[in-house]
Amino acid sequence: MEKTGKSVLLLATSVSLLAACHKDDDMPMMKEKTVMVENVLQAKNLVESGAFVGPGKPGTPPVVFPGQEVAFSFSAGKGQAVSFATMYGWSNDLFFAPANPGIALYDAMGKPLEGDVSGQLRLWDNGSRVNQSPGASVTHPGTPESKPVAEVGAADAQGNTYLPASSLMKCMLKYDGNSRFTLTIRNVSGGTANETPFSPGVWAVSNILGGNLLNGMPLYESGKPSANGLTPLAESGNNQMLAEYAAMQTGILTPLSPILIVVYRGNENPLFMVGEKDRGKGLADLAQKGDASKLESSLKLVAGVRHVYVAKAANTGVLLPVLGQSAGGSISQRISFEPGDRVTFATMFGYSNDWFYSFGADGIMAGVAGNQTDKVTLYDNGTAVDQYPGAGNSQGAFGGAPQTPESLPITEVSGEMYPVPAPGAVLRFTITN
Repeated sequence: MEKTGKSVLLLATSVSLLAACHKDDDMPMMKEKTVMVENVLQAKNLVESGAFVGPGKPGTPPVVFPGQEVAFSFSAGKGQAVSFATMYGWSNDLFFAPANPGIALYDAMGKPLEGDVSGQLRLWDNGSRVNQSPGASVTHPGTPESKPVAEVGAADAQGNTYLPASSLMKCMLKYDGNSRFTLTIRNVSGGTANETPFSPGVWAVSNILGGNLLNGMPLYESGKPSANGLTPLAESGNNQMLAEYAAMQTGILTPLSPILIVVYRGNENPLFMVGEKDRGKGLADLAQKGDASKLESSLKLVAGVRHVYVAKAANTGVLLPVLGQSAGGSISQRISFEPGDRVTFATMFGYSNDWFYSFGADGIMAGVAGNQTDKVTLYDNGTAVDQYPGAGNSQGAFGGAPQTPESLPITEVSGEMYPVPAPGAVLRFTITN
């Protein structure tokens, strides 16, 4: 009996151990990794810039003669301004430009301005040539000097007199809608004591971040020596070097909103599908305003969704671009997953009306490691009419709200309409153990 009792006890113990082993086998094998997202975009001072030439006359350079005009168009949001520079042609080194930071485009309430803005114009001395009496008989290049850029009032240092800039040049601002403007420069100097042609010129609109212009003196700086190609323009009307400088300073920048990360099971993307309209679950709030709260709440109720995380950059909340020597913003988020789970994410292209970055329809496998940036795409959510990135008054970054909603399928942003940097030039998405 004793031997039989021991055998029964041994059998029961073995069964219990076997059952425990089976129970352990059925338990999920939870794993963890770290997701890191960085804004690697190098911020540039100007959002748009360009060059202009006048209509000229047969056999003459393409200047703006008295009675002629030239126009250019651009986008801008509240707080931005447009500046330009063009030579007072019959001078040694004078040029016209608005007072810095440029011509104001909106009033205090954010309403676009229109009409005659000539009162914001000034006449400037480049400081690189001694001024002769202005007129067609001025000899070039003239006697060199080395003085800082300075505003010319009623008279210059040599005693030559000048009418106000607004008596020689008329600037008319027209609002074209959707944060687009056209500025027309007309030469009205004919018959005055300061009659002159205007040279080809350069124009620029500064980038803005946190309500501040990145460069409030985009083309010249009063009290400082002429630089960056302004001298060839002021002395001979050659705008090439200044235009090239402005082009190098020009580029779309953007912060990134807090990063929403989703761990899910299955092949159905819980966020969106290209070709379908927004699902009304909160992605529009993220794409338009950078607000992930509604989307976070709704995703937690979606079948197959394992975890939802929203990671914000320290101090700023949003991920700022690289500013000078300051690194761009970043987040680091620890995520949990099981073998076979997938990961996707969404973050707003901050300087847009409704764009967001994400992975494609299948997301990526949660178990991968390394740089996953090549799988990132920029999408248009199709819920608000687009404006020039970083220069649209209806964009959330300017405190606006979509003034013109739309209801279109989600599509990839092609970059054909706007010179948007490639995703890899904006953000870096890395997964590590």
